[in-house]
Amino acid sequence: MALTIPGFEYTRLPGAGGVKLSAAIGGSGSPVVLLHGFPQTHLMWRHVAEQLATEHTVICPDLRGYGASDKPAAADEHVYSKRTMAADIVSTMAGLGHEQFALVGHDRGALVAFRAGLDHPEAVTHLGILDVVPTLDMWKVLKGVSAAVGYHLFLMAQPAGLPETMIANSADAFFGSFFDTWAKDPDAIPEQVRAEYLRASAAAVDSIVADYRASAGVDVAHDRADLDAGSQFAMPVTVIQQDWGAQLGYDAAQVWRTWVPELDHRLTNAGHFMAEEAPDEITGAIRDLLAR
Repeated sequence: MALTIPGFEYTRLPGAGGVKLSAAIGGSGSPVVLLHGFPQTHLMWRHVAEQLATEHTVICPDLRGYGASDKPAAADEHVYSKRTMAADIVSTMAGLGHEQFALVGHDRGALVAFRAGLDHPEAVTHLGILDVVPTLDMWKVLKGVSAAVGYHLFLMAQPAGLPETMIANSADAFFGSFFDTWAKDPDAIPEQVRAEYLRASAAAVDSIVADYRASAGVDVAHDRADLDAGSQFAMPVTVIQQDWGAQLGYDAAQVWRTWVPELDHRLTNAGHFMAEEAPDEITGAIRDLLAR
């Protein structure tokens, strides 16, 4: 049986184009949506979600292509574009009766949140971003030997066929390697949780690759169009990152200020899986964001 967030109810909600998302919902009050990253599911928010649910209605969906949500075939590059995945979230929230909501995303979920904030500013009241830079900027800063940290981005950007086959043939080793190398505190992801992530990822290889492939194509085009148009975020935005800028040779905060004039940028000593490694810190930062 799949692991769940204690005290949360599970349901399936309508996304865009007939896709259904599985979501955990708990608490009461103003709505906060938490979007997971790679290679995880909504379960990564279990600690933060329980804390926030004392004050808010917390909705933790599995992104399309991940976890227990639908995994449509990637008939074209738009099926897993962040624009489409953002539309999923706006649709699910409207179905719950929430025309406005706060949105926090980690990793892949943060890129979906980024796109939702640009495409649906009337819906997203507060935006939280954990441990990414925008897709367009990511490809600019990944260069030289330091780009090896993002080797999976280049692998999954390749044409359909080879990446899916390579990853499916070594799914546990591939997905497990990110927990081994990206977590500063491996104990923050207990064995049963890790096993759940690996099980869910192995069952979603094609859709996960399609998600990443979109970020080497259509997502870049969408970001570039917004940058050229001078689009910026008007809602309060908090970005929490490891100090990747120092490692990769760029100013992460300055990258974000191009998009967010009034930016709250924070560095954490936690590893990439910060919502699990430092849940109190992340919950506190989200509460600060919601108070702005």
